[in-house]
Amino acid sequence: MGQLKKEPRIFARDLSFSYGQALVLDKLNFTINENQIVTLIGPNGGGKTTLLRLIIGLLQANSGSLEVRGEIGYVPQYPGFDRQFPMTVFDVVLSGLIRPFGFYTGQDRRHAEESLEKVGLSSIMHESISAISGGQTQRMLIARALVSKKDILLLDEPTASIDQLAVSKLYDLIKELAENHTILLVTHDSGFVSDITDRVFCLNKKLVEHPVDDAACGVAAFGQRSRLVRHDVKINPAQKE
Repeated sequence: MGQLKKEPRIFARDLSFSYGQALVLDKLNFTINENQIVTLIGPNGGGKTTLLRLIIGLLQANSGSLEVRGEIGYVPQYPGFDRQFPMTVFDVVLSGLIRPFGFYTGQDRRHAEESLEKVGLSSIMHESISAISGGQTQRMLIARALVSKKDILLLDEPTASIDQLAVSKLYDLIKELAENHTILLVTHDSGFVSDITDRVFCLNKKLVEHPVDDAACGVAAFGQRSRLVRHDVKINPAQKE
């Protein structure tokens, strides 16, 4: 029996965007299907952030079309709150649900607990956000996106400022989440885990799809030889994030 056809979740046709006279995105054409992990790489200023803002709906294209089928959970590079603020990990995840006057139901709290369990943070849900590591912070932000039952996840530079062990754990989580989510992983670092992504988009004003683990992608996106590499990490059971 053949594989079931996957439904498109995000697709663009001749999508262009300019800031004034400065062309940032030039006639992009792509389709991202359900339950795919797509990695978007490119240099600073290459248009990655602009494309994210278009997908989220914060910007409108100058020409072409962009359609998103599904609800988006955005996971930012930085938390966007003061780590010294007296909040727990559970509080942050629960804040992913918008409720009038901050009134959360018992079901809301159960959803938050389930999201924390999915990302492996149940044991620290009552810890202060000032006491957790960079890798744990990224997983907490993913849990916050999951709590509102989004089916498309946009991860913006999720490996920034975390160590290699935390990167390995994070990518294991992303692979697991892809069973039920469409994931767009955005990075300027070509050294990501090549065996977790289904497709690689290289963006520098124009978008080109390259085979995974293709050195040419580094040339297209960065103007230099840069092979997409795997992070194989041997984990000592006693080692912690």
